Amino acid sequence: MRRTRLTLAGQVLVLQLVVMSGVLVVVAMISVRQSTETFQETRGSAMRSVAEYTSNVSIVRDQIDELGATRALAPTVDRGLQLSGATTVAIADAGGTIVASSDPQEVGTQAVLGDSRIEEGRGWSGDLTIDGTRVVAAHAPVIGDDGSLLGFTIATQEYPRLWDRITDETTDLALFLGIGALAGGLGTWWVSHLLKRRTRGLGSAEIATLADHREALLHSIGEGVVAVDPTGRVTLLNDGARALLGLRGDVIGRPVSTLDLPADVRGLLGDHDDAHDEVVVVGDRVLVVNRRAARSHGRGIGSVTTMRDRTELVSLQNQLSSNLSISDTLRAQTHEFANRLHTISGLVELEEYDELAQLLGTLTRERADLDARIRDRVEDPAVAALLVAKSSAASEVAVRLVLHDDAHLPAVAPDLSADLTTVIGNLIDNAIDASRGQDPARVEVTMGVVGQDVVVAVTDTGPGVPPELRDSIFVRGFSTKPEVLGGRGIGLPLVRVIATRRGGRVEVADNGGTGARFEVTVPLVSPTARPTASGAARP
Repeated sequence: MRRTRLTLAGQVLVLQLVVMSGVLVVVAMISVRQSTETFQETRGSAMRSVAEYTSNVSIVRDQIDELGATRALAPTVDRGLQLSGATTVAIADAGGTIVASSDPQEVGTQAVLGDSRIEEGRGWSGDLTIDGTRVVAAHAPVIGDDGSLLGFTIATQEYPRLWDRITDETTDLALFLGIGALAGGLGTWWVSHLLKRRTRGLGSAEIATLADHREALLHSIGEGVVAVDPTGRVTLLNDGARALLGLRGDVIGRPVSTLDLPADVRGLLGDHDDAHDEVVVVGDRVLVVNRRAARSHGRGIGSVTTMRDRTELVSLQNQLSSNLSISDTLRAQTHEFANRLHTISGLVELEEYDELAQLLGTLTRERADLDARIRDRVEDPAVAALLVAKSSAASEVAVRLVLHDDAHLPAVAPDLSADLTTVIGNLIDNAIDASRGQDPARVEVTMGVVGQDVVVAVTDTGPGVPPELRDSIFVRGFSTKPEVLGGRGIGLPLVRVIATRRGGRVEVADNGGTGARFEVTVPLVSPTARPTASGAARP
């Protein structure tokens, strides 16, 4: 048979009831003790008064040693009993034998003295146990005319029963304890009811299991997860997010605005509106971010942001774009060559052989000069092929692509070559777009090896980059081209990612007041570059 477990609310209810009961028991014990001390003090004083009163009655001094003392002193004993509310009043001779008592059975018995020093003629009051009954007692000496001790008087009162002390002597306490128990019970029930709603009726074991599963799930997934409360403080950060964002130390509880992250990334994490597939650049990583507002019972409780590393994917997409660009260039060249073939065919049909020879010579020299300029200065095959393709693409939009006379690039490692084609391709594409329609429309490429670094510079004759935008152009989604607003604009951020990943840098400046100059510096050997199956470097 399956054992039924109490819910967390039920456990709290039981615990609170046990604690409350314990508190009430302790309070009751303290109250009973105080009641006992009060009884001892007040009734002890009353018993002393009765004993002293009785000892000072003249008949007691006269008759205490007589044979008929029991009968003669009986009225005095009864009067003391009536005046004080004592349980017993008795008179004993100097030897401690009771000669008169309100309880006839005590006559002739030896008085119980305890630690009393009445035999020395000293009065006394305190607790005694007589025949198993606890009493508060008082002794007063009976002194003769000559100063001798004739005997002593005794007044005792039994302690009330425990229940009587609780109900009779402390009725207010009983009332307060009852009210406290009722209020505590109602409060405990309300707390348990509220807790049951908040915990969905789960027990502590189930809640602990859910918490363990949550931690294991959040920290085992590859995607980054960041939760932020309505005040902008981080409430959750899994291992994936910590690695992707490069965060160190204790982050939980800190405001997003204090994290060591780019301003646009902090703004994205701190916002509470929904966001879909936002692209951000953090260090050498390109991240795709999604953010959802978190709500509970219709009330906003912050936001949850998930992020994925898409650095390699974006790099591959960019390489694919470069290949597509080359394909477009080849199609344009095919169209150009078709036109030239039609011209050649027409000259042949018209038998204009001299013009045909001159045209062929011109075309051959142009192609040979272009290939020779690039081949002589760029020994890396991939970069050389890219420059040839981009030269034809620039010509199609009336932009002149020029390789600087001092440019020279030796053959480099395959991973660096792949990164350089991505960097140079993006920079040339941006420069062509910026120079299109300008007079002159010119893009110049310079490259070379300086020490242990490869330096590539691309200048254009476009409108340039204002100083206030020179940081923004490397931010997610930024573009000065209207047709790419709304989510692209990843070319320059990718250039910075590649340069940063390889331990290099990207700088932008004016090109003498007639455009912009982008300069990329990357080491020939990058310790952080890891070759992939395709030869590209992976961050």
